[in-house]
Amino acid sequence: MISYFDNLRQDEKDLMYRAPVLVAILIAGADDKFDKKEIKEALNISQLKQVKARRILIDYYAEVGKDFEYNLIEEIATLPREARKRNPVIIEELEKLNLVLPKLDKKFAIQYYDSMIDIAKRIATASGGILGYLSVGFEESKLVELKMIRNPGKPK
Repeated sequence: MISYFDNLRQDEKDLMYRAPVLVAILIAGADDKFDKKEIKEALNISQLKQVKARRILIDYYAEVGKDFEYNLIEEIATLPREARKRNPVIIEELEKLNLVLPKLDKKFAIQYYDSMIDIAKRIATASGGILGYLSVGFEESKLVELKMIRNPGKPK
């Protein structure tokens, strides 16, 4: 377990560990289809972040990475199939982070938030586009900034 989570309830800890998977599904499935490149990028990110994440997040991503692929598959199977039904469910879950992040060490919370944004952007650009243009689709572009999560580093 991550020491930064010691003062969190179990459901809050679960959400913290679940969030990267939810972000991956939200962005990869934003246009109602899961692009193989985006899913592959999500899996690559889960592995890469275990060794190349910000130092404060290494242990967190080591824990997340253990079951990332399994959890991704499970969440996709459990959530509604259509993006118009699935996205509001995911957004509602991610909004709960707004109650959890203030309970954490501020530096950890800021790095965690920045990392979620990084995941979203990397998955959104994974499909490529035409010669690097239009690499983020319209639906993804509306979600990639994860505006449902407040930046813990900025005043309210």
